[in-house]
Amino acid sequence: MEWTGARYADRPTVEVRTWIDAPPEKVWALVSDIELMPDMSEELRSVAWLDGATRPAVGARFVGRSEHEALGSWQTTSHVIECEPESVLAWAVEDPAAPSAVWRFRLRSERGGTELAQWMQLGPGRSGLSAAIDRMPDKEQKIVFVRLREFERNITVTLARIKQRAEA
Repeated sequence: MEWTGARYADRPTVEVRTWIDAPPEKVWALVSDIELMPDMSEELRSVAWLDGATRPAVGARFVGRSEHEALGSWQTTSHVIECEPESVLAWAVEDPAAPSAVWRFRLRSERGGTELAQWMQLGPGRSGLSAAIDRMPDKEQKIVFVRLREFERNITVTLARIKQRAEA
């Protein structure tokens, strides 16, 4: 049976949503505090603003350090590409014109609380996953599928931790 899944060049995406029993302003305070994110994430180890920035704004940059059992440790610089308080926060990893990934939190007032979605897109720029694909091009679709499932699991954990803090 031939593997039929997304290729990296397809810019595959993952999105996970949760409902939080807290107003958008409280949820925004958590998702926009990027220095809290290592406590919420399975891979992210540290985050720090660059260039004197202290909060998200379009054009602000931050460095993130991550770790993965199979991929090792790495550092990336991200650029905030969307920032609407209590609504959306998005960043492009590395080159904003051809990012290795794009990440987005979207908040929506719903049923007296907040629907929080976290979305991510692989590519189109090269990433650590690109090296694995280069080594095993015949397994590209499986590599992409497995990594997207990891992101889905990790995002689910992140949203659960944000929900727990917001509802506390």
